[in-house]
Formats: sequence, C-alpha cells, structure tokens
Amino acid sequence: MNLPKFLLGDNTDHMDAIFVVHTEFPRFVINLVDDEIEWFEDLQSDDTDELAEIVAGLIEEATAFYDREMERYESE
Repeated sequence: MNLPKFLLGDNTDHMDAIFVVHTEFPRFVINLVDDEIEWFEDLQSDDTDELAEIVAGLIEEATAFYDREMERYESE
C-alpha cells in the first residue's frame, strides 16, 4: 500500500481536535488546535537547531495540507 504523506484524523472522543497524521519518517500526529505533537519515533540529534528546523517545516507542511483539504471540502 502506498500511503499519502499526510492524513486527516478524526475521533468523536476529541470533538474539538483537528488531527493530522504524518506517515513518513519522522512519523507523528499533530493536533492543530493546540499544536500538541505525539511522535512515533525517538528523535535524537546532535544538532538541535537542525532538528528544530525540520520539525518546524513539517508542522508548516501539516498545516498547509489541512488548509488545502478544507478548501477542497468547501468547494464541493
């Protein structure tokens, strides 16, 4: 199976949450309401600045993915 890089997640136990799942390394779930992230990998790096830059980029991509998906839902 070829998974997309991002998936939207929904759970009725967390009605106010907006979950985006990142399926590639480093895998994570982000709640866009409060920017809380749950990592599936143990991220360790000697270069914390580089790691912070990577994480910031992935959060931006997840947010852009969500915005794009919502635009598509609204246009249908």
